Amino acid sequence: MGASTDNDPDFTDDFCAFLQRNVTNVDAAELLLLLFQHTNIAWQPQELVARLQSVTALVETDVQRHLDLFERSGLVSREPDQRVRYLIGSEAAHVAALARLYLERPVTLFRVIYALRDSKISTFADAFNLRR
Repeated sequence: MGASTDNDPDFTDDFCAFLQRNVTNVDAAELLLLLFQHTNIAWQPQELVARLQSVTALVETDVQRHLDLFERSGLVSREPDQRVRYLIGSEAAHVAALARLYLERPVTLFRVIYALRDSKISTFADAFNLRR
């Protein structure tokens, strides 16, 4: 696993790719970390909204969108009654790193999350530029 371009050992290329795929903003990080910290609980989306209301501006549609992404990535499983729970799997080391960095280096983590999102948007926009 190689270090990212700024040679910060906490933000490896693999970890940054994980963030870019799964953690589109700080609210998504908050949601994923709540699920990660309570693996024994199966949550209804509205319970997650209520639990996070003091730290995020998430509404149920936002939570649902993030949960859909997490489910496609294998980070959560959905039960027949639509409850979701964190699913320990191949990304567990990245989620654990996210939790650690959230506590130890939150400003740097938030900057990286938004920089990755902005670079993804820029790359997408560049695909539509016409060249002469």
